[in-house]
Amino acid sequence: MNLFKDYNLYTYFMYNEAMRFRDIKKQSKQIKNVKQTRTFKYARYSERVKALITDMFMIYAPILYLIAYVVMSGKDDFQSSQIAPFIGMTLYGLIYAVLVSKFGQTPGKKAYIIKVVDAKTGENISFFRALYRFIAFLFSGMILLGLLVPFFRKDNKTLHDLICGTVVISVED
Repeated sequence: MNLFKDYNLYTYFMYNEAMRFRDIKKQSKQIKNVKQTRTFKYARYSERVKALITDMFMIYAPILYLIAYVVMSGKDDFQSSQIAPFIGMTLYGLIYAVLVSKFGQTPGKKAYIIKVVDAKTGENISFFRALYRFIAFLFSGMILLGLLVPFFRKDNKTLHDLICGTVVISVED
């Protein structure tokens, strides 16, 4: 008779454990199905413009100086050349892409405590995506309309952010 009682307790215990495991498994599936939404503190447009100007002075101006006075024989040769500004912009774009892909920031963005991240995951973007973002930035700047888009959006995304699926956020320490 004791054996029968012990068997009933054992089956009751195993049944409850199995049900608990099913419930846990069901909850984990429900959690996976819930769409993860990230909230970011978006960088202000004025901070982005100041960061761009800082980057121009810290990265682009020295590149142009080196091209004009080290590679070429002076500013007159630089101004008469059509390929020199293209080489300078290409070098700046490559440096920008390396910095954004590795750190998420350029020196200007670091000074204003902002960072470029993927809009969905919040992670740093790849080198090629950062390079693509730079090319899209040149296009946005050329048509000027792309740089005015943040005035009509709550998330302050520019046209090149929308094209590349990125967002510029304020970094909190």
